[in-house]
Amino acid sequence: MDASVLAQVLRELPPIDDPNVLVGTSTADDAGVYKLRDDLALVQTVDFFTPIVDDPYTFGAIAAANALSDVYAMGGRPINALAIAAFPEDMDPRTIGAVLRGGADKAREAGINIIGGHTIKDDEPKYGLSVTGVIHPDRVLRNSTAVPGDVLLLTKPIGTGILTTARRSDRIGEEAMAEAIASMIALNRAAAEALDGCAVHAATDVTGFGLLGHLREMVAGANAGAEILAAQVPLLHGALELASLGVAPGGSKMNLANALADGVTFDDAVEEAMRLLLADAQTSGGLLVAIAADDAERYQTQAAARGVRAAAIGTIVARPGLRVR
Repeated sequence: MDASVLAQVLRELPPIDDPNVLVGTSTADDAGVYKLRDDLALVQTVDFFTPIVDDPYTFGAIAAANALSDVYAMGGRPINALAIAAFPEDMDPRTIGAVLRGGADKAREAGINIIGGHTIKDDEPKYGLSVTGVIHPDRVLRNSTAVPGDVLLLTKPIGTGILTTARRSDRIGEEAMAEAIASMIALNRAAAEALDGCAVHAATDVTGFGLLGHLREMVAGANAGAEILAAQVPLLHGALELASLGVAPGGSKMNLANALADGVTFDDAVEEAMRLLLADAQTSGGLLVAIAADDAERYQTQAAARGVRAAAIGTIVARPGLRVR
């Protein structure tokens, strides 16, 4: 759903008045957090979508990794999941089984099981998970508590929306999708574990609203701003060239329009294709972390030891607004 429409809808809902709700809908965070006792809280999220790749097993695995990411972005540890699925009545049961198996195998990789779920008939397939995690209430990572001076680090390259759109229209072949699939299927578990011991002030994961959209939520919640160095943002191979040809999903174009309407400014040197990429709607994107400048290199080192490249892409600044240089 369009971020501006979603924000309007949420404003019309009754306020959350349960004091045990530590994170609700007010800051558009990645998951809800509910305090059970002084040393334990639940992290809860749900995410599902239509197929973005042809292979059903891979689709299930990507959808599961995407849903699990919300718990990692909050600093939590997943403990179980429920599946939510919709399939056409005439779909081959073997195809359905492959989707479910892909999700189950990815959940097992995360150290959890899918313990139930719900299915319905629908003309268009859909699959995802509702994930429950746990965390100490004092260790919740929010998207709204960044501090001026923080370094912004991104743990996966962007461009999955553009590449999957190109594949659907046969602009690229399967080989060109390999890097994007490897990125989407990768859990953010290692990136989250690498945060241990670092002065992390805020975190989120980059998904449907694109890098700019999720960063706008981060700075709005903190009443701060950010400066992004476009040349430092990691990109999937081929994504910039495709963007220059106008290949992008409708959601990415909508994200860019919303960013411009919200006052995001671009230096003249930032080409149009790069602007579109920065707004590209991601699936199972990386973590975007705001971390104290003194600890940024430490996090990069700890992430690299776990096979994760954390790119420093900008900083949090005191003046509200988002500028891309």
